Amino acid sequence: MMNSSGARPGLTLAAVALVQFMVSLDLSVVNVGLPQIAAGLSFGAVGLTWVIHAYALTFGGLLLLGGKAADRHGRKRVLLLGLGLFGLASLVGGFAQEPGHLVAARAAQGIGAAALAPAALALLTATFPTGRARIRAFGVWSAANAAGGALGVLIGGLLTEYANWRWVMFVNVPMAACALALAWRGVAAGPPTARGGRPDVLGAVLVTAGMTLLVFGVVRTDQYAWTSPVTLTTLAVAAALLAAFVYVELTTAREPLIRLGLFANRSVAGANAYTLLVGAAMTSCFYFASLYLQQVLGTGPARTGIMFLPFALAVVAGSVLAVRLGYRLAPRTLLVIGGLLTAAGLAWFGLISPDGVFATDVLGPSIVTGAGFGLCLGPVVSLAIAGVAPHESGTASGLLNSSRQIGASLGLAALGAAAHHRTGRTATPKTLNDGFALGLTLSAALLVAAVLVALAVLRRTGPPSRVERTDDRDLLPARD
Repeated sequence: MMNSSGARPGLTLAAVALVQFMVSLDLSVVNVGLPQIAAGLSFGAVGLTWVIHAYALTFGGLLLLGGKAADRHGRKRVLLLGLGLFGLASLVGGFAQEPGHLVAARAAQGIGAAALAPAALALLTATFPTGRARIRAFGVWSAANAAGGALGVLIGGLLTEYANWRWVMFVNVPMAACALALAWRGVAAGPPTARGGRPDVLGAVLVTAGMTLLVFGVVRTDQYAWTSPVTLTTLAVAAALLAAFVYVELTTAREPLIRLGLFANRSVAGANAYTLLVGAAMTSCFYFASLYLQQVLGTGPARTGIMFLPFALAVVAGSVLAVRLGYRLAPRTLLVIGGLLTAAGLAWFGLISPDGVFATDVLGPSIVTGAGFGLCLGPVVSLAIAGVAPHESGTASGLLNSSRQIGASLGLAALGAAAHHRTGRTATPKTLNDGFALGLTLSAALLVAAVLVALAVLRRTGPPSRVERTDDRDLLPARD
């Protein structure tokens, strides 16, 4: 029987999982198709990275506003609006005829994702508030998140080689339509959880502009040295915009985009710092590994995507294992174990060579990296919203996703610049390999830093008590 609120927990979980799969897939599905996108739309080498940055920056920069909107205007309403925009932007992007068209469509996708992702995660938190059902629900969410990011490379490769690069955009349209149907049917239209003044749109504009300019300054270091007036001015303006964001949040008469006091919660602060570093490392890993396979080893797009399948399966396996270990180990312990395992896998990736072979240069490190990454995903989400008041759960989930996406863009910009510098002006398989190897090694260093953050900032807590594990029934779909 349907519960009194009209919600169907099973359908809600399915909708949230599909949303997270789609959002994660969209960040990685274009990676394998980048060479074909560059050729088809005449992108320059530097401009091509904005196919990734445009999505990550608008997604990350506006997520806080999206979380606030979900709390204030109703999670179902914001989720449906975000899905509609995301699907429409994907359709338009597939028909792009100029570089600017595709970048604009990717930015619009990011805006849609910024609305739907925190609304979906807040719905998951409200539907499964405690106990064993909550652990398993977050396990499903983290598996969908991991599978989307990893399978995006596989799907992108197959679509690029056997259809057209445009299908890496079109593929989102049916998924958005299915998620809309599930959300419309299974999610209750509950009242807003927060009331008050209008949200701080100025803060959202400032943080997005500041992060975009920061990434722009870092990316252009291939043309202008770090100490050049152009780079220093760009970075100084970016810092000023970000400082203005903090000032506005502290002094605005409107509803702040984020209550900075949230960071006094060590779980929130530590989980977001951890996520920012992991996002930076893993996005760079997908990017470098994909280009290594195509530009150094000469692998086609479809085979490149298939070669990422073991990574995807390892991430899902790690996520499932995290659910089982979550009954026995504290979340911080899982973050440390998963972070160290991921760092080891990335360090192994850093040993790639121009005449590398799949088994030792790709398969082995993929399995180790994927399993460690999967172990991290569920626990870090649980920690990021621990102790947060219900009316701020949307904001807290938006903050976590924002940290991931901003970390992805900053990490790719910084590590991409380092790899480009190592490669030099002459791009041969050997010089490209040297650049990609450096980027992957630096990714491993970021994971070590994430583990240090977990040890230094997050508090020691125990696994869920026996009482909290008892109820599995909330995961069952309601019957008519």
